[in-house]
Amino acid sequence: MSNLMDIQSQIEKLQKQASEIKTREFHKTVQDIRAKMQAFGITVKDLQPGKGRSGKAKGKAEVSAKRSGAAAKKKSASAVAAKYRGPNGETWSGRGLTPRWLTALVAQGKTKEDFAIKG
Repeated sequence: MSNLMDIQSQIEKLQKQASEIKTREFHKTVQDIRAKMQAFGITVKDLQPGKGRSGKAKGKAEVSAKRSGAAAKKKSASAVAAKYRGPNGETWSGRGLTPRWLTALVAQGKTKEDFAIKG
């Protein structure tokens, strides 16, 4: 059985080999990427997040969204007046799930109506 020093020596040799392989493959991979970018007309700007495509081609998801009209049908959220106010100034409109602060207070024996905003 190998001792710890032998294993650490092997690890060091393998890490050096891995580094050399990575260096060799890095240059080849960069060349492949550049060739594909040129073939498809991809620019660095196309690769940046949020910039989108240059308009030359659209992906399946974009085409599908346009056909269904989903891209144009965004909901506009309107603010709803608060109905309940907590002891630390938290508010809740009374819609959706009961917030944790109110659930905790109700568990302590209070009622929702104790925190209702009057007026």
